[in-house]
Amino acid sequence: MDNENALLAFAALGQPTRLDVFRLLIKAGGEGMSAGEIGTVLNVRQNTMSANLSVLARAGLIRSNREGRSIRYFADMNGLRALLGFLLEDCCGGQPELCQPLLDELTCC
Repeated sequence: MDNENALLAFAALGQPTRLDVFRLLIKAGGEGMSAGEIGTVLNVRQNTMSANLSVLARAGLIRSNREGRSIRYFADMNGLRALLGFLLEDCCGGQPELCQPLLDELTCC
């Protein structure tokens, strides 16, 4: 990930509703959620939710899968890994063993 993509991801997450959506989709895991489900849980109108989902998708933080007339959204774990990798790229002054406890904590079991 480069600076431009990282800034795009941070800008996407820098808005409260989008941050809530992203955290909700991480929690939903492999099942994901439809836009309607997300909107209901977060009490956000459909048109507002659609715009927020588009911003997160452009930032590479979520992905979608069409299921008939519905679209299911998922946290894009590759996008999250890329963002975390960008943040930790130069971690610990070239001593990666110092970062290992943090990396272990970030890794889902």
